[in-house]
Amino acid sequence: MIRDERIPADELRRIDEEIRSNWPTGAAVDFEEAIEYHESLPDHKRFADVLESADKPLLQPRAGVPRLDDQIELSKYLHEEGKADLIPTTIDSYTRDNEYEKAQQGLEKARETGDDTLNGFPAVNHGVDGCRKLIDEVDAPIEVRHGTPDARLLAAITFAGGFQSFEGGPISYNIPYTKRHGLEETIEKWQFVDRLAGAYTERGVRINREPFGPLTGTLVPPSIAIAIMLVEGKLAATQGVRSITLGYGQVGNVVQDVAALNALKKLGNEYLPDEVVVTTVFHEWMGGFPPDEARANGVISLGGMTAAIAQPDKVITKSPQEFQGVPTKEANASGLRTTRQVIDMAIEQKIDIDGIEEEQDLIERETRCLMDTIFEHGDGDVVQGTLKAFDSGALDVPFAPSDSAAGAVLPARDDDGRVRIFEWADLEMDDDIKEIHKARLSRRASTEGRDQSFRMVADDVDAISDGKLIGRPQGNV
Repeated sequence: MIRDERIPADELRRIDEEIRSNWPTGAAVDFEEAIEYHESLPDHKRFADVLESADKPLLQPRAGVPRLDDQIELSKYLHEEGKADLIPTTIDSYTRDNEYEKAQQGLEKARETGDDTLNGFPAVNHGVDGCRKLIDEVDAPIEVRHGTPDARLLAAITFAGGFQSFEGGPISYNIPYTKRHGLEETIEKWQFVDRLAGAYTERGVRINREPFGPLTGTLVPPSIAIAIMLVEGKLAATQGVRSITLGYGQVGNVVQDVAALNALKKLGNEYLPDEVVVTTVFHEWMGGFPPDEARANGVISLGGMTAAIAQPDKVITKSPQEFQGVPTKEANASGLRTTRQVIDMAIEQKIDIDGIEEEQDLIERETRCLMDTIFEHGDGDVVQGTLKAFDSGALDVPFAPSDSAAGAVLPARDDDGRVRIFEWADLEMDDDIKEIHKARLSRRASTEGRDQSFRMVADDVDAISDGKLIGRPQGNV
């Protein structure tokens, strides 16, 4: 039975040796030599220091291509032309599934044809030397972004390769991503990732860890997302991580998004140990985008305005080509510049919006209910509490593909476009909070002249791509 306990040093070494034997590039990892390489990096490439010292939201896109030279060129373009403050290295799908042989085949084909035959950068295949060439060539901090349930080898190679920030977590890279891995399995494997990051941290190389806040990216109630961020943050802190960036995905209502980001920062500092530096990241809209680039820029601009008001430490940007899939580097840079323009115009204004404090209080109350039930289910142990809470349905994520979550909770928007819970299933929550959600959904149903039903949920899922926030029936405003 796994618990929220730090992995002993001898066990860390044993697992490290075992996982590095899974692919030839693992043999090049040398922890002591890696520490020396990290220490040689200039201050402006030290991810945690740059993020934590920023005086306004830093911008980071998503981007990854298979060939090393192309990844270097793409990264430089986004930094120089898009003015990205932080650079991503998005990992390919084969690597995310630990299928390194298929990733190697795709990489060799990309080298032969010049085509992007993988949907990201196969860092394990490029190995320590390839990662370091990328780190050396790009004049900005770089993060590993992926979606990997078992990220142990990826972490070992990229940490040794010079990366100082690593996205994901055992819940946020399980529930929205996979049916193949159970939650207990992913928690155990991510304990190694966090312990390895903690080992670097103890030697003076602070590895920033960033749980994936948007989860399924579809109408996720803020309190559910925040509770999972707090759990993943606590699990990382147990293993020695001291720089943690908690994430949140835009739901589209400015009041609710600002309130949620405020609550995320406040609760992060409350629930995580004092020795952890807590930062926040805001993901621009993760759902369906309009097919028209002009309207897509409107969605991006709303994200920029929300960021200007809430002032998270980092913003993950989107491109106006989001509807069609992987954007060109020019479109990716355009999304960065659009977001920066809105933030720079709005951030120095004092923008007061009614309802933020009230909404923040509601989100905090809901999150505390969920955290209390996790602690109760585990008798204080976060790992056991999380497993048992998901198993009972007391903790749940809507629209989850993973069998580890019931996926029985259904959200819908209220009359202001804030995400409420229409079907609670077994989610643990105080009755008076449930009544608030019911009343606000009833108000919307009255406005639209229809009963509360699953049709509201389905309409809301498609609304943004159709040009609206709320999925109202035709004829309603």
